[in-house]
This record gives sequence, C-alpha cells and structure tokens, in this order.
Amino acid sequence: MGDTLAGWSQALALVGALALCYRPLGDHLAHLLTSAKHLRAEKALYKVVGVDGDADQRWPVYLRSVLAFSALSVLFLYGLIRLQTHLLLSLGVPEMEAHQVWNTAISFTTNTNWQSYSGEAAMGHLAQMAGLAVQNFVSAAVGIAVMAALIRGFTRNRTDRVGNFWVDLTRISLRLLLPLSVVFALVLVASGVVQNFHGFHEVTTLGGDTQSIPGGPVASQEVIKLLGTNGGGFFNANSAHPFENPTGFSNWLEIFLLLVIPFALPRTFGRMVGDHRQGYAIVAVMGLFWAASAALITFFEAQHAGSALQAAGAAMEGKEQRFGVAASSLFAASTTLTSTGAVNSFHDSFTPFGGGLTVFNMMLGEIAPGGTGSGLYGMLILAVVAVFVAGLMVGRTPEYLGKKLGGREMKFASLYILTTPAIVLIGAGTATALPGERAGMLNSGAHGFSEVLYAFTSAANNNGSAFAGITVNTDWYDTALGLAMVFGRFLPMVFVLALAGSLARQQPVPASAGTLPTHKPLFVGLLSGVILIVVGLTYFPALALGPIAEGLH
Repeated sequence: MGDTLAGWSQALALVGALALCYRPLGDHLAHLLTSAKHLRAEKALYKVVGVDGDADQRWPVYLRSVLAFSALSVLFLYGLIRLQTHLLLSLGVPEMEAHQVWNTAISFTTNTNWQSYSGEAAMGHLAQMAGLAVQNFVSAAVGIAVMAALIRGFTRNRTDRVGNFWVDLTRISLRLLLPLSVVFALVLVASGVVQNFHGFHEVTTLGGDTQSIPGGPVASQEVIKLLGTNGGGFFNANSAHPFENPTGFSNWLEIFLLLVIPFALPRTFGRMVGDHRQGYAIVAVMGLFWAASAALITFFEAQHAGSALQAAGAAMEGKEQRFGVAASSLFAASTTLTSTGAVNSFHDSFTPFGGGLTVFNMMLGEIAPGGTGSGLYGMLILAVVAVFVAGLMVGRTPEYLGKKLGGREMKFASLYILTTPAIVLIGAGTATALPGERAGMLNSGAHGFSEVLYAFTSAANNNGSAFAGITVNTDWYDTALGLAMVFGRFLPMVFVLALAGSLARQQPVPASAGTLPTHKPLFVGLLSGVILIVVGLTYFPALALGPIAEGLH
C-alpha cells in the first residue's frame, strides 16, 4: 500500500472512529456534569476536602477554586521534583536547577507539559507517577470544568451560580479520564508499548553492543497524556520513540486518543443547551479546520523540491520511516490543533509552509478541536464574536442561545481573544531583541525566528510541542516560557468564567424573525470566516517574518 493511500485510509478510519464515539462519549460527559447523584467515592473525597457537593458557586468563587487548586498543584509538584533525589524510585537522576523545576511545575499544572529536559534522564518513577501523571489527569479536568461553567451560563437564568468546581473536577477525573485511561493503557500495552517498573533493562543493538535502556510505566502515562491532550513524554523522542509508539496501529490510536474527547465535547454542549444542532454546527467548524490542516500539511510535506526530497519521494527529514509523511502530517496537524504537544516527527524539519501551518494551528487558539474543555470554550467565545458581527450587519442587538450579547459580554470576549496573542508576540519579540537570547538560536534568519515564535506560541496556548532549534533550558527561557504558560492558561479562564456569570444572570430572550440561526451552514461559514480573520489580522506580520518569508525565499 502506497504512503498516500495509507494516509487516506488512516484518516478515513479516524473520522469513522470519532463519529462512532461522538454521541456516547458526549452524552456520558453531559450526564456526569448535570446529574444530581454523587458516587460513594466522590462523597468521601468531598468530606476530605471539606466541600458541600450540593452547593453551587458564584463565578468568582468558582474562579478562586480553580486558581487555588492550581496554585497548590504547582507548589506540590515543585517540591516533589526538587526533593526527588532524596525520595524513593529516583533512579539516581541528577538534581534539577531551580529555574527548570519552576518551568516544569508550571508546565504540567497548566496542561502544557512543555519539557526543557529529557524525560527519562531527569525524572524518577515517583516524580513521573505521583507528580506529572497526576497533573495529566487533573489539569485536563480543570479545562473541562471551566467549559462546563460557561455552558451553564447559557443554560441558567437569573442566577449567579455556575456550578461547583470541586464536584466537576472530581467527576471528570473519576468518571471520564480514569476509566478511559485504564482501558486504553491495556490496548497500548497489547500493541507493544512498554509497561514495566524497572529503571533500566539491557538490550542488544544490531551491532552486537549491549546498552542500558530506560523503562518504566510508559503505557499508562502515554495514554493519559493523550486523553488529556497533554504534551511531554517519558522519552525525549516522544511519540517517535518505539517504546512509546511502536507500530502503525499505535500511531493511529494515539491520534485517536488525543482527538476523541475534544471532538465529543460539542455533543455535550448540544445536549446541555437542549439543542443537538448547536453541537453539530460547532463540531462541523472544528472538523473543517482539522481536515484542511491535515490535507495542507500533507500536501506541503509531499513536495519534491530539491534532489534530496526527490530521492526520498517526500520531505522525510525528521520523520520516522515507520510512519512516513502521511501519518506524520496527520499527527502534526492533530497535535497542534489540540493542546497535546506530543509529536512523532520533528516539526523543525518540516518544509517552511508545512511547519508554518503547525504554528498557525496553535495560533488559532487550539479550537479545532482544541484542548480538553479549553478548545470548546475557546470556540464558544469566537461564536459569541461571530454572532456579534452578524448583529452589527443587520443593526440589532445580537443574541446567542437566548442570551443577549451586550457591551459587558463583548468586553470579556474581546479580552479573551487579545490575551494570548499579546503574550506570544511580546514574548517572541523580547526574545529576539535580547542579544543573549539570540545567541541561543541555532539557526539564523526567518527559520530562527520561526523557532522562537513557535516556542512562545506553544507555551501561551498550552500546547507543549517544540519546534526545537533553540536552547530553552536557560534561566531566561525557563522563566519567560513559564510566565507565558501561566498567563496563557489562567487569564483566559478569568474572562470565560466572568462571561459565564454575566450570561447566567440574564433572563432568556425568545427567538424572533431577526434572530440569527446558529445551527445552519450559514453560521458555520460565518464562524469559520471570523476565526480566519481574527487570527490572520493578529498574527500575519509575525508569520510573514518567519515561515512565509522562509517559504518564499
């Protein structure tokens, strides 16, 4: 089977599998977010934390709960990593520098999982399991919880309550992420992913030499990082490593895992607002962007310009021969359109336009389908903007799902949209303006700028993947990228929850002849256009200095 045919087959199988999971998974999540019944294990956890599981919170209280939980997570993870050399199962790893520990603690708490270190060489089993893997669960659950609060803003009327963060966090972790991770960890083990509890084991290379290869609980950590759309990896080579991603099937499964929850969330949205057509419209926009990105990256990576690419049949530099261009491009599009960050090829080695598209995917705000929860609430913010634009065109107050979008609501939406680009552009501009940080760039010119732009785009959008090519394990980069992760994660959440509270207080407005139907193809096209215009106007100058300039050179 040729590479092109194999790529089409994988993509079609992926679409079919996601379509099969859309309804049951989305309905399950909607049920657990709306059910009044608490499981016995959940009640026990509420008692430990001191939470009343039946008491809803106002949006400021919900926000404080999110920030308090995340702050405690950072402190715990920071302490665990700093002390890991004195704890069990450290495997003799060297002690990390303080700035790198700060960056790592922030990274995993914000669901970014950016790594400025080699996973197996810097982390022992205890830090991996009790620290990083736990954050793979709960940081993803935080994103879904904030999404649930925003949806409740649309569904509730004349109230200041948007849910209970501790209940949402517990249910999402215990009823969604944990069961799925157990099932698919077993599937990954069956497909060849390593799952053991040994620090190192001996293997014989093709040349007859014996080498010590690090092992560990790779399969369980791999599956939860994908389900939670987290980056990072047990091995520095990430999903290109044969222990993490040994076969074509495991590669396909990993793509499926990082997409399945974000693509099912629009069904949750449709069910919670009482109109499944609203979910279909949102998932249609997500699907259009995902399909277009995968097709375009595959197209650019299959170009044969140059003798080396002609000999290889495509741009194979930085790609695994086991997967080829099509599967690598599909993985690259999926991982940068979610907040996963796992990679099975080096994006730095992609063609200029192929690599540029991976940056552009993250600049979209990772909304197609985006991170777990963060993708959907980002898309709903853009839907609010699209409805507002449509209202301006016809000269009437815009409405979305029965809620009026006035000045207060649009201020929150505008601040959400402006926050991440400001972090990315200020960070990248500062890095390229400082002589010491320019010295850390291994490439000059447009490609070197693309590497810096990718790093800050990945950090601010909580993606976690890296373009490589720059030395980021320095005091300045660890600090700057850590700040980008913090502000890029929690400032948007402030505006999302504020918008949820503002919407929940309103009295619903009945639909009229002038109400824009937000479940029809017209709205799908309008929303897609608004997304492209917002991103294009914001990031085009930076892209023109990086991947576009390199591609036209």
